[in-house]
Amino acid sequence: MLGFQEAMTEQEAKRPSFNLSKSFQELCLNSLVRIARSSRVSQSPADSLQALSGFSARSGLCASSASCLALSLALSGCQSVSSYTAVSLVRVIDASYNADNPSISVYVEGELFASNIAEGSITTYGSIKPSNDAVVKVTQASNTTPIVTADAALLGGKSQTVLISDLNARYQVAVLEDQSTPAPSGHSEFRVLNQAPSTGAVDVYFLSGTSTAIYATAKPVLTDLGVGATSGYVTIPSSTLFMVIAPAGTAISSGAGTIYTSAAFPLIGGEVRTVLLVDSQLVTQPVQVYVANDVD
Repeated sequence: MLGFQEAMTEQEAKRPSFNLSKSFQELCLNSLVRIARSSRVSQSPADSLQALSGFSARSGLCASSASCLALSLALSGCQSVSSYTAVSLVRVIDASYNADNPSISVYVEGELFASNIAEGSITTYGSIKPSNDAVVKVTQASNTTPIVTADAALLGGKSQTVLISDLNARYQVAVLEDQSTPAPSGHSEFRVLNQAPSTGAVDVYFLSGTSTAIYATAKPVLTDLGVGATSGYVTIPSSTLFMVIAPAGTAISSGAGTIYTSAAFPLIGGEVRTVLLVDSQLVTQPVQVYVANDVD
């Protein structure tokens, strides 16, 4: 049975702040003076500025309902919203296996983002300032000498995965855009990253059981997913399911030694997951599966 490792998604966002600047106060002051004069209300410009700044106003300003309405309109016209930039939500998935660099660290724009991670590690999401050419550096965990450096587009308002791999003994950095909205009601969505070169291309099934009868009529949801490939998200009805992985084109059966079957896992609807396949280091388990939570 295959083990699962899940990473929870942390959503963070900046909210706009409201600012009443001195220039706006002065503009509104002039408006209030005109309002006061036209309504025959006795109030000095200094008192009007105090009212705009949140201090106590003299009771004469609202001597009539018409004056209060005019004041409300003047205030509403004097508010401004400070501009803000949506952050980029980023996580790291480490699919690399290299005896010379068993543990790595990842830096983004010179700042340590993920420390001392290894194959199968899936970090939580962190907030990054958006950039079209953010510098991503991968080092050994024990020093800061780059193993690989890449420019990555980390976009504001998006959830993204920095995928570290070393297929063909060469470290690579790829940026994947993650789904950030729930799957439709009563459904779940999965995508698969095949980083298992010894296993090769695979077919992926989601089945209600593992009996011979179910295997006989099973249809894969993903076919011939090659090494290094990332599937799109696929939508399946939610229930308690088994994930079965087989070499591409292989008929599945309960006794086949090349068939990889997960433990049963319940899906209630709305979940979005990313599944990472890597070669297992255990003889008894020819492939290892890790599952990341894109949306819970």
